[in-house]
Amino acid sequence: MEIRIERVYEDASPSDGFRVLVDRLWPRGLSKERAALDLWAKEVAPSTELRKAFHHDDMSWDAFAAAYRAELAENPAVPGLREELDGHGVVTLLHSVHDAEHNHAVLLREALIDRALEPGAATE
Repeated sequence: MEIRIERVYEDASPSDGFRVLVDRLWPRGLSKERAALDLWAKEVAPSTELRKAFHHDDMSWDAFAAAYRAELAENPAVPGLREELDGHGVVTLLHSVHDAEHNHAVLLREALIDRALEPGAATE
C-alpha cells in the first residue's frame, strides 16, 4: 500500500485512491463535496491539548513529534485505521496544515507504516 499526504484543500484526483481526512476539526470553508472523502479519521488526530500547544503555544516541532508519537502508540484507533486501509493500493492522508513537512499527517503516515507500534504486533 502506498500512503500519500496532501492538503485537503487541493482538488481531489482519481489517483488519490482512498482519501482520509486526519484532522480533528473540519477544515474551514471546505464543503463535504469538495473534500471528496472516503473516511474522516478524526480519532487519530493529535489531542486537542497537543494541537493547541503546537499551533498556539509555540511548542517546538521536535517536542510535538515526540508527544504525538507517544499518543499514537497508545491510541487504539490506529490499528483499526490500519485495518480499514488494508487492501487499498493507494491511500491519501488529508490535512489542512500549511506546512507540508511539519504536520501530524507525516507522523501518522510513519505510524501506519511501522507495524511495530501496533500493540501485540509480532516481530520478525
